[in-house]
Amino acid sequence: MRKKVPGRKPTGGVRSFLSKLGPGLITGAADDDPSGIGTYSIAGAQLGYSCLWIAWFSFPLMAAIQLICARLGMVSGRGLAGLLRERYGPWALWPACFLLVVANVVNIGADLGAMAASTAMVTGLPSYYFTPLYPVIMVCLMAWCSYHLIARVFKWLTLVLFAYVIAAFLAHPNWDIVLRATLIPQIQWSGAYATTLVAVLGTTISPYLFFWQATQEVEEDRDHGKVTLEQRKGATIQEKENSKLDVTTGMLFSNVIMYFIILTTGATLHLHGKTHIATTAQAAEALRPLAGDAAYLLFTLGIIGTGMLCVPVLAGSIAYAIAEGAKWRNSLKYGPRQAPQFYAILAAAFLLGLVLNFLGLGVVAMLFWSAVINGVLAPPLIVLVVLMSSDRAVMGQHVSSPLLRALGWFTAAVMTVAAAAMFLTLRGA
Repeated sequence: MRKKVPGRKPTGGVRSFLSKLGPGLITGAADDDPSGIGTYSIAGAQLGYSCLWIAWFSFPLMAAIQLICARLGMVSGRGLAGLLRERYGPWALWPACFLLVVANVVNIGADLGAMAASTAMVTGLPSYYFTPLYPVIMVCLMAWCSYHLIARVFKWLTLVLFAYVIAAFLAHPNWDIVLRATLIPQIQWSGAYATTLVAVLGTTISPYLFFWQATQEVEEDRDHGKVTLEQRKGATIQEKENSKLDVTTGMLFSNVIMYFIILTTGATLHLHGKTHIATTAQAAEALRPLAGDAAYLLFTLGIIGTGMLCVPVLAGSIAYAIAEGAKWRNSLKYGPRQAPQFYAILAAAFLLGLVLNFLGLGVVAMLFWSAVINGVLAPPLIVLVVLMSSDRAVMGQHVSSPLLRALGWFTAAVMTVAAAAMFLTLRGA
């Protein structure tokens, strides 16, 4: 998608720019999943504009981690699970996979529940009709079509998220206050603020994105005929530059959408005293300045579009990690008969997420707490990723730059401190 084609000169302009976009852009779009939409909506409704600063703060951190993961896959020719197995052995591989499975299964359950609840909101039918429908559709598409087909179709629905940008302006916020909250961090020592901070960081810098980004770099090499590990190893300067542009663009898209969801919900829900969101209908109210009574439909389209992009990524990253760690055939390019263990793990991930929806948990609460879980579990995985990217035995001459390493360590430290602050403030509440 973004690899340089030998013998073909760059055309320049928009077409050249778009040709360099690939896994990074899809990863960024998938990051604004239903869990992200729910978490950002809760942040804006509960805390107003005080979380706006997180958007610019998290952008370089998120971009750095995803770029590190992209280069790990690109240079080594392996996904993260394969690298962990080869470099550190089972003691690092399986605990990392366990953290990934826990975080992803909860996230899958939350996202499926949000998709079903949103669909029920606009159809009037009970949500339990739709809860099993979406995973069945996704499993069938992934098994007999391809994730690329899903991405090509449903990525256009993610453009609905730009409705939050328009709605933010139509809500006529006090721009002086907005600018101050954007530029100056307004940190509060409270359980609600610390938990929200962990959730926002967790849904932005998520473990499943680390595994997916590296794996998709490998898959893209396979698309270009690099079937063996030796063929995939290494990267040219041009490929690394293209990857940097791709990842940065995807992460920028993700953080811009985050900023405007928080701003819109802060300007509509919080300022009107609606600080507690318990249902998808309440979350959708933020789009009323733009869409009026059609706000529910617009919100539902965004949830379905991002869910169809993200849930396969969540389940797929589990399947890739476990299958690669166990040295089973792992790729969505194979059918179920060629990679039965891989697809069995994929189906099991969907099934476990589906089961969570029948435990009686609130949909919006599930979205929020799945983000919190991601925020708590991400730091150990970030440490492993940064260590491997700094290791010449893994990366050779392509080890991460001092800036990337510093951002990686800083990200792990920030998320650890935020999680510790959350536990301390909740314990003292």
